[in-house]
Amino acid sequence: MPDIQFDTYYRYEDLTRILRGYAEEYPNMVRIESIGRSHEDRDIWLLTVTRQDTADTEKPALWIDGNIHASEVSPSSACLYFIEKLVTGYSTDPQITQCLDSRVYYICPRMNPDGAEWALADQPKIIRSSTRPYPYDEEAPRGLVEEDIDGDGRMLQMRVRDPNGPWKVSSEEPRLLVRREPTDVDGEYYRVLPEGRIDGYDGALVLLKPDRERLDLNRNWPSGWHQEHEQRGAGPYPTSEPEVRAVAAFIASHPNITGAVTFHTWSGVLLRPYSDKSDDEFPAEDIWTYRKIGRKGTEITGYPNVSVYHDFLYFPKQYIRGGFDDWMYDHMGVFSWTVEIWSPQQQAGIEDFKFIEWYREHPFEDDLKLLRWSDQALGGKGFVDWRPFEHPQLGPVEIGGWDALYAFRNPPPQFLEAEVARFPAWLTWHLLISPRLELFDVQATAIGDGAYRVRLVVQNTGWLPTYVTKKAMEKKVVRDVVCEIELPEGAELVTGEVREEIGQLEGRAYKPSAPSVWDVDPTDDRAKVEWVVRAPAGSTVRLLARHARAGTARAEVQVG
Repeated sequence: MPDIQFDTYYRYEDLTRILRGYAEEYPNMVRIESIGRSHEDRDIWLLTVTRQDTADTEKPALWIDGNIHASEVSPSSACLYFIEKLVTGYSTDPQITQCLDSRVYYICPRMNPDGAEWALADQPKIIRSSTRPYPYDEEAPRGLVEEDIDGDGRMLQMRVRDPNGPWKVSSEEPRLLVRREPTDVDGEYYRVLPEGRIDGYDGALVLLKPDRERLDLNRNWPSGWHQEHEQRGAGPYPTSEPEVRAVAAFIASHPNITGAVTFHTWSGVLLRPYSDKSDDEFPAEDIWTYRKIGRKGTEITGYPNVSVYHDFLYFPKQYIRGGFDDWMYDHMGVFSWTVEIWSPQQQAGIEDFKFIEWYREHPFEDDLKLLRWSDQALGGKGFVDWRPFEHPQLGPVEIGGWDALYAFRNPPPQFLEAEVARFPAWLTWHLLISPRLELFDVQATAIGDGAYRVRLVVQNTGWLPTYVTKKAMEKKVVRDVVCEIELPEGAELVTGEVREEIGQLEGRAYKPSAPSVWDVDPTDDRAKVEWVVRAPAGSTVRLLARHARAGTARAEVQVG
């Protein structure tokens, strides 16, 4: 068994060892491969998890990834936890067994290995995503650089006394700062800055020094991509970055992928497309189905499910463009989700808050709840008491406040396993709803003069239709069900074609909540093909039905 603990965040070498360990320990279920190399030339590992005695590309698949953003390392743990559940649950958990017998997972635990190495270093550097300098090679000459300036192993906040500062000490809880009222004049006020040094300080202005590495790999996908002046971090062109290009190439070459889940942090929410369009822009059936999948996700994980456009914008009318989940839905035509792991607010008992708006406006009671949570659940490690420090540029300051890297960006290690344990049941359910081709009827009937009528009836036993989304049909990215006949030596095909396309097969996704007099159940989940063949008695005819998203079904039938 791979040596793995779920209260630890693993660096690249250990992560690689664990992933290889799964492939070595479970060769009948796990295959590992590198799908590309990162900017700093690290392998981007992908695990194919299924019964390896059948071709993975002939089975419906679910794509799962994590850690596209540098400091969001708990998504890698969510992927590892799910792999562990799959390999240990096979043959004991009926749904996992059904999944791995008939379907496949493609799991990329760390899409951005370079950024994660920076975040997990002994002296971490926190950037948004890729470590490639962008848009310029050189650093800005001036500005505040976030770092552990007092050497205590944490990057906290600095509060600086400033008569024009916007904050004052709370009269209710002196550790917390509250907004200065518009009419406040007399009193002690503070300016709050990230802990760090100031390069090129002129004694007056303190500006944040922009990172030299300003790419956002989750703005580099083709769907809705916009140039840098409209979407920061987008890169020079869609899939310009090697990490994104490697994943896009893999997904495009695996049309059996029927859905996608990408793990991020933080907010404790299941996000769905669109990022830049209203729900009114969806085909009706797709938005209905998205909501059903989301409700099931909420039921299983406890996370609410919302639209990015309607509920997760960073600023009104400032739309997110070039995201992975939009590309997967709008271009590839599958249901895709972004899962934001972990919510300190939810942990503190704050309910019904707006995920992004909360950081702009919330009641002081919420701050008190978070502080109590830090004191009680985190042993005071989440919020550090302010203490004096002689800053090399600013002089006397106080360092303290929230340790965001510990308490906010990812679950504290002792909470990690409980948080990532929310997801395996939903990920299993999500793949089990995929379309699935099975043979309903296969027979050969003699019709005289050495000829036989061969009949093949195929059905979709999955919940989703074979095409998965109406968007896929609109974009024409799915081929119809293909049926083929292979004749033995000495046989001839009298009527029919060796290969025939028979359209798409519906699933059960669009059925109403209860049957009514207006609804019927036609057999639009089935299709039939017939051939007439002339073959020597005792010959075997081979039949095949296949669909890129619904898998492959085979049969043999004897004639004569």
